[in-house]
Amino acid sequence: MNVVIIGAGIMGTTFATLAKELAPDLDITILERLDKAGAGNSSAFWNAGTGHEANCELNYTPVDEEVISVEKALKIHAQFNVAKQFWAYLLDKGVVKDPKTFINQTRHCTIVSESSIEELRLRFKEMSAHHFFEHMRYSEDFDEIKSWIPYTMEERPRHEKMAATVIETGTDVNFGALTEYMAAYAVNKLGVKIEYGTHVKRVHRSPTGRWLIEAVTNGTPVQHRADVLFVGAGGGAFPLLKKSHLPFRNRFAGFPVGGRFLKASITEEQAQKYRAKTYGKAKVGAPPMSVPHLDLRVVDGKHYLLFGPFASFKPVLEKGRGFFDYLSSIRLHDLPGLLNVALEHFPLVKYLVSETFKGEKSMLEELESFAPGLSKKFDWKPIEAGQRVQIIKDGDLQMGTEILVSQDKTYGTLLGASPGASVSPEVMLRCLEQLLPAIFSREDALEKRNRIFPEDDLNTLINQPDRYREIRDAVNEKLGITQPGPE
Repeated sequence: MNVVIIGAGIMGTTFATLAKELAPDLDITILERLDKAGAGNSSAFWNAGTGHEANCELNYTPVDEEVISVEKALKIHAQFNVAKQFWAYLLDKGVVKDPKTFINQTRHCTIVSESSIEELRLRFKEMSAHHFFEHMRYSEDFDEIKSWIPYTMEERPRHEKMAATVIETGTDVNFGALTEYMAAYAVNKLGVKIEYGTHVKRVHRSPTGRWLIEAVTNGTPVQHRADVLFVGAGGGAFPLLKKSHLPFRNRFAGFPVGGRFLKASITEEQAQKYRAKTYGKAKVGAPPMSVPHLDLRVVDGKHYLLFGPFASFKPVLEKGRGFFDYLSSIRLHDLPGLLNVALEHFPLVKYLVSETFKGEKSMLEELESFAPGLSKKFDWKPIEAGQRVQIIKDGDLQMGTEILVSQDKTYGTLLGASPGASVSPEVMLRCLEQLLPAIFSREDALEKRNRIFPEDDLNTLINQPDRYREIRDAVNEKLGITQPGPE
């Protein structure tokens, strides 16, 4: 069977690697617009690098009439546990020699001011009662919080009431490096073909029922054919879906959101002092991806601090593509949905427009508010982040991700953003289950699946504490993640 994947980011390379591991007889080709794998939104500084497992992100535990909902947090944490199993398998196979080249242990902290202390206290109570978050700690003590996240507290007035939680086993992940490792392995060991510099313009059914992919490779028109097509092209998935003539294409449109960070280089000694990702609370009207956070990043053995993100409204689908690409992806039937979002989410649109014109001075002022004194401590420079395209489904703005598979199981795509790369192995496993179900009827594939994923059932991880701890501890040991002993 011939399978074509559009996009050599974290999703496309994970899909290809998993598919060839489970079914080596598949003929797989990846078409990538850029000149190497993982060079788009997966690259190191085009995302925050947080290993999202719901430890510190308040938007994963929404409050509804003073009730904290943890269901979304439990699902994301379980998905990340499945992802870590896949990455541990890659280490076992020698795909990655040293886990520290892509994943590093980093505290995951949440910090709030006085007005949100009760919310954080209730969140801690709900979450720490579950085995996923049994090691979470909570404090309102200034000095204890300072010991966890010194750069946010050192120059803060002691009379300012704050509360924080911490989990010591969080992670910082370089998804770009991980993608490059997988791409090299897929090509050199699994026989996957990757065509770089290939911009796919259109996909449609040929008279024989196969998918015809029309593309341009280094300026030359080319065509590819596929029995099964998976589109993992980030924002670029939307216009391809529109041109696919699939019946569900009319239900979806894209809402692009850009972003920036402040970045500063730091020494290894400074990194050891502040070994954390610290999340705060989003402003009213801000999108979930704009929750302010101060992050330690480890990229190619060097250490950085990142603060942001600063959202922006940029009507482009992907970095490196223009406004007219986005405009040409919009159909008449999309206009009511876009207008509905503009009206229903006017505070969000207003916020994004205002953030777009925010200068470096204002960005540094926000950093100073989050961590007093820090804006002057390091040499901060604004950098561009990746471009995200949120889902508009049936006229409503969605903040998650969605797998779409055609009825005949020949076309699959992934739309949306958060939590994205962090849970890519679990999401791509589910996509494979839907798109290539025949694989999972084979005994050799099921045996291989069990070696890659000792436990991929989310309900088992959520509801069986002993099984979860068994998997967590075994995987963390391979990835170099350790739970500190009692102080």
